[in-house]
Amino acid sequence: MKNKVVLITGTSSGVGLNLSIILAKSGYKVYASMRNLAKKDNLLSAAKEAGVDVELMQLDVQDMASIQRCVDDIIAAEGALDVLVNNAGAGFIRTTEQATEEEIQWVIDVNLTGVIRCTKAVLPHMRKARSGRVVNISSVGGLVGQPFNEMYCAAKFAVEGYTESLATYVQPNFNIHFTSIQPGGIATEFANNVLQQFAGTGGMKDDEYKPILEKYIGGARQRAASGEAAESYQTSEEVALVVADCINMDNPPIRMRTSDWSEEFAKLKTQADPDGKLQQEDVIKRFLT
Repeated sequence: MKNKVVLITGTSSGVGLNLSIILAKSGYKVYASMRNLAKKDNLLSAAKEAGVDVELMQLDVQDMASIQRCVDDIIAAEGALDVLVNNAGAGFIRTTEQATEEEIQWVIDVNLTGVIRCTKAVLPHMRKARSGRVVNISSVGGLVGQPFNEMYCAAKFAVEGYTESLATYVQPNFNIHFTSIQPGGIATEFANNVLQQFAGTGGMKDDEYKPILEKYIGGARQRAASGEAAESYQTSEEVALVVADCINMDNPPIRMRTSDWSEEFAKLKTQADPDGKLQQEDVIKRFLT
């Protein structure tokens, strides 16, 4: 039996790197992609240590040509693409008033439009095969808005709507499953990149928002010092294991949290329909039957 083929975006570190290794060890043919192949060393070292092979691919989620080229090359080599994991993303801390037009467009393009581009590229092949999985790595920030994260949360909320919408008609008609994964905090360089991006674009502005932001950052530091943050943060490997479990399910959920903390944090939004299946069934009944 031919190994299933998976394409993962954003695999230079964190969840994408760990998921590439986990799925390769499970027998998947893994195409691990990243925007900058100069950052490949961590992935290659992890693959060597695990005794597995992964195929490296250049893919920039902001460039449709690079996405299409990557997908075309995989189809030419394998004849199929069974799973897409839209993992590439970027955090962003800045108030609406302070954010520039360019920053707003960037965070939405990376976190939302990149997901749409990659999904658009794989759907024709999955539809032809009448089989496939698209897993979008979202966030509890796609369910619950949080201070100073409104641009990021807006993009992730949109990913939730995009995932739910596809699940109402593409899934039942073409056997392509869609799932949004909603982690809480992940202890990876993702958070460091957010802070570096924040500092590199002017840091904390001296305005009326400053004391509120100081309270926000101070609270985060206090929780970290007290050990409270350990309850909310998972390792990237822990999240990747949840994603791998989802990929291997016969009937995966529409949405899925990755920890007890993320379940508790989002419970006011999810307790009536934790996995999204009830809402999916209701929408199909209302509009397509």
